[in-house]
Amino acid sequence: MSEWSEIKPIPKLSLSEKRFLLTLDDETVPAEKKEQIRKELVEAVTAENMLPFYQSLVEQFKWTEDSGLVDKLKTDNEQKVKQLTDVITDAETNLGESEVREGHLARADFYCTIGEKAKAEEAYRQTIEKTVGMGQKLDIIFTLIRMGFFYNDNNLITKNIEKAKGMIEQGGDWDRRNRLKVYEGLYFASIRKFKEAADLFLEALATFTATEVMSYNQFVFYTVLVSMVSVDRVTLKKKVIDAPEILTVIKEVPGLSQFLNSLYNSNFSQFFVSLADITDRLQQDKYFAPHAKYFCRELRVKAYSQLLDSYRSVRLEGMANQFGVSTQFLDRELSRFISTGRLHCKIDKVAGIVETTRPDSKNALYQDTIKQGDLLLNRVSKLSRVINL
Repeated sequence: MSEWSEIKPIPKLSLSEKRFLLTLDDETVPAEKKEQIRKELVEAVTAENMLPFYQSLVEQFKWTEDSGLVDKLKTDNEQKVKQLTDVITDAETNLGESEVREGHLARADFYCTIGEKAKAEEAYRQTIEKTVGMGQKLDIIFTLIRMGFFYNDNNLITKNIEKAKGMIEQGGDWDRRNRLKVYEGLYFASIRKFKEAADLFLEALATFTATEVMSYNQFVFYTVLVSMVSVDRVTLKKKVIDAPEILTVIKEVPGLSQFLNSLYNSNFSQFFVSLADITDRLQQDKYFAPHAKYFCRELRVKAYSQLLDSYRSVRLEGMANQFGVSTQFLDRELSRFISTGRLHCKIDKVAGIVETTRPDSKNALYQDTIKQGDLLLNRVSKLSRVINL
């Protein structure tokens, strides 16, 4: 493997994503679709000899084990491991360090492919010890991060992201540096650090190459989502809406362009319809499903704030019409967000008006200055007593 070799797409993250869909209720993923997913997983298991992965699926979902398939995969895997081990032994006896390293890497890749997590981790550790090139070491680290995504092992992800960052600081090339931004951004998105994810995704937008993690269309989808919920309106326009990299593919992602532009253009009734569709899609996304309700809530707050920031007051009925909801629903929504300090307004139910109560920034600055002045005077007083002594 050269320093510029293409990264192998193992483990196949699409299989982990399909596994996640089987954990959802039948209302979110219909039973007939689950059965199709089950068949696709068994086909992948058979094609790639993924016995450990298959056994974990059987245990998790209480499937009836196919003993014939298990026996076949077990025999095939034992033969393959023996063959790979013999190659390593021969290389150690008759060949050089490079061939030994390639043998260890091949065995590690095999364990990774079939879903033998513990053995794969150990085999990659041994391979790294026998690897000289920084690029080749980083490629192994990236594989371990993908294994973390595959098995939902955040400890494995964070540990190896930190290793990769340290190695890149020592002299990683631009391709791997940008690839790491995608890996770390996806991890941040999965733990609800959307601002950090948006910063990294936007930096990697023009140089995206991490197709072993996700397709470019999926990357654009994630980039738009985390940006909408975390960046300001000016940045959203400059770095997302007008970004040529996004413009080239956004029409290929169903509903995404309408979702993004309806918020920016304050077409709130269309935005709410799109938000419902996107939220349903997020509930079937392995990385965003735990945050779907949070995402939906935060964007509703953002939309309400965007409208209220333009007026001193607005009629509750008129605002409800703009969002395509009932006045009763909007009243409950605004009351909840006002009580938690998310919206700066108040509702006059008698007059049917929502009045904005923007924070008084000048008064807040004045109060902060007085507070800092008091602290300074106290310190001066203490210092003068020390000097007098």
